Amino acid sequence: MNVLERLRGGLIVSVQAAPGSALDDPYVLAAMARAAVDAGAVAVRIQGIANLEAVRRRVDVPIVGLIKADHPGFEPYITATIEQARAILATGAEVVAFDATGRARPDGSATLEMVEAVHGGGALAMADCARAADGTHAARAGADILATTLRGYTKETAGAQLPALDALKALRRLGKFVICEGGIHRPEQGSAALAAGADAIVVGTAITNVSWLVREFSNALDKRSPS
Repeated sequence: MNVLERLRGGLIVSVQAAPGSALDDPYVLAAMARAAVDAGAVAVRIQGIANLEAVRRRVDVPIVGLIKADHPGFEPYITATIEQARAILATGAEVVAFDATGRARPDGSATLEMVEAVHGGGALAMADCARAADGTHAARAGADILATTLRGYTKETAGAQLPALDALKALRRLGKFVICEGGIHRPEQGSAALAAGADAIVVGTAITNVSWLVREFSNALDKRSPS
């Protein structure tokens, strides 16, 4: 069974931690990834080379790899250079996620060059999009997967409603494997995304972000009316 068929109709869990978090440790993230797989995740989305290497040793499901890094003077944050893509490929990730918004990349590479680099390393190229136009361009460049990941995270889409079912439906019309990522906090939202045409969904914060979960419960308690 190829990678896309292994992902189809399933849950991809994004196992990441904010810098400085107590969870920001390759051993911890690898254990969380293994737990997600044991519970039924069809794949995991992992950031950072050390984390990718640690997770690879613990799971045999497909890994969506990416690198998050700031590049002064440039907006792309997720796998913004071909060098980063090649570093991800070296960890054995089956899928490389990259910023497909069309914004200038630090190395001057075009989306086509990014896709070719990923394919040259034997992996699938996952285009993290913000708008339907990003998906159109990425599809023409040969990207294997289109995702709504960056909807709401660019200047043009700031404040967009999530999950981005509108963007999902637009990407669906491009005839590629489509993933809904971003803002899925409840199981019924994931079901709605699949019903809207997603081939798979990514959930991160609602499953693996302990800080967010604790704040949600804590804030709910703080809002209680005095007895």
